[in-house]
Amino acid sequence: MINRRQFIGAGAAAGAAVVLPACSKESKVPVLPLQDKNGHLLWQNWSGLEHAYPANRAAPATAEELKNLLGMAPAPIRAVGAGHSFSGLCASEGTLLTLDNMAGLVSHDPVTQLATLKAGTRLQQMGQLLADIGQDMLNIPDINKQSLAGAIATGTHGTGIRLPALHGRVESFRMMKVNGDELNCSPTENADIFHASLVGMGSFGIVTEYTLKNWPLHRTERKVDIVPFDELLRDWEKLYLNNRNAEFFYIPFTGIAARIVHNQTMADATPRGPDKDMETLMDLKKLRDYLSWSPSLRRRVAEALAGKHGTEVAVDYSWKLMASERSVRFNEMEFHLPLENQMAALKEVVAVIESKRPDVFFPIEARVIERDDRAWLSPFYERDSGSIAVHAYYEDDHKFMFELVEPILRKYGGRPHWGKLHSLAAADLEKLYPKWKDVQAVRQQLDPQGKLLNPFLRKVWGV
Repeated sequence: MINRRQFIGAGAAAGAAVVLPACSKESKVPVLPLQDKNGHLLWQNWSGLEHAYPANRAAPATAEELKNLLGMAPAPIRAVGAGHSFSGLCASEGTLLTLDNMAGLVSHDPVTQLATLKAGTRLQQMGQLLADIGQDMLNIPDINKQSLAGAIATGTHGTGIRLPALHGRVESFRMMKVNGDELNCSPTENADIFHASLVGMGSFGIVTEYTLKNWPLHRTERKVDIVPFDELLRDWEKLYLNNRNAEFFYIPFTGIAARIVHNQTMADATPRGPDKDMETLMDLKKLRDYLSWSPSLRRRVAEALAGKHGTEVAVDYSWKLMASERSVRFNEMEFHLPLENQMAALKEVVAVIESKRPDVFFPIEARVIERDDRAWLSPFYERDSGSIAVHAYYEDDHKFMFELVEPILRKYGGRPHWGKLHSLAAADLEKLYPKWKDVQAVRQQLDPQGKLLNPFLRKVWGV
């Protein structure tokens, strides 16, 4: 039995032994000056794709400090968490605002499993905070470095046909308008604001606290194995219906995929161990570099080794198992489609990549998310959804996502993840969201001067 890294590494070594390296389509990230001509410091998002030189940076620690700041801060005012959005959501030449100093547990109820947390709490920190009070998150994203506010505001999700995205567990939140007024928002208090701005990309106000409905703390079993892609396509519906959390990563040009499931268990803990995804991705890059000139050989090398991979099993709390370290930077496009369209769209995405882009080596991810009716801008609003996420190494050309992949995902009715790459503008989005005009009216009411809107969001909102 060998692990995933050994499996891919052996494939790369086998390729290196018989062929010379091939060229990849690289688009090197430019090295930007640390200061602009006005002495303003550089800000970049995690992947390095977006940048800005904000005139003002602020890190309020209290609601009073935040109120004073909003009254005098130069626009646009953009709140930033971990900078893990791949789109231009957070870039600002005005004010860049972090809520890192407004983090932590505020209160909880052990009977109702409610917990109130400050908006700047990071998801990784939140997992431990909830575990300490006997609560758990059964559905969290693949990356846990985001702030709670940033994850909820962009519709960030995990996977599970009976589990909503993070915002689906929000019972209420507290938000400060740009004029300094504070609002409590829930389905029964300021209901229209709650529904419109719950997934609002930080363009309605600054959320300072969330109250979440959580689950009792239980151990979870994680299983990972390598299977033929055709088998996964055939069994996908059965897989997500019979497991609490199910997802897979298809490795382009190999015909194989990593299948991952999580389920509740009473078994003793067997920790996951060190995360090897960084090494695995770099080995996939080597396999691409050595064999991109011959997709058929690339596939044969991978298939020859696939049978040597066993099942990886770990038991622990969900928040320790469901997220992975993502130290290899990339850019990502993800759309959420009506569930019945997911596999047809995925087959087309794989076909177009494997016919036109031999340089792509990052896995393609597929997940499922339960519908919700709380957030009018939720990509999962009123429909069970299947997601498709395509990635590109941060130094590689990612324009193929817009040219080849996005048209397929849009054809099948996909809604974009708000924090990831897409080209849609207000006229496109209005067709995808039944409550778009109602949302627009609420946003205009809360921020009539557009102080929270940067150029990217002005395109989204059509203003």
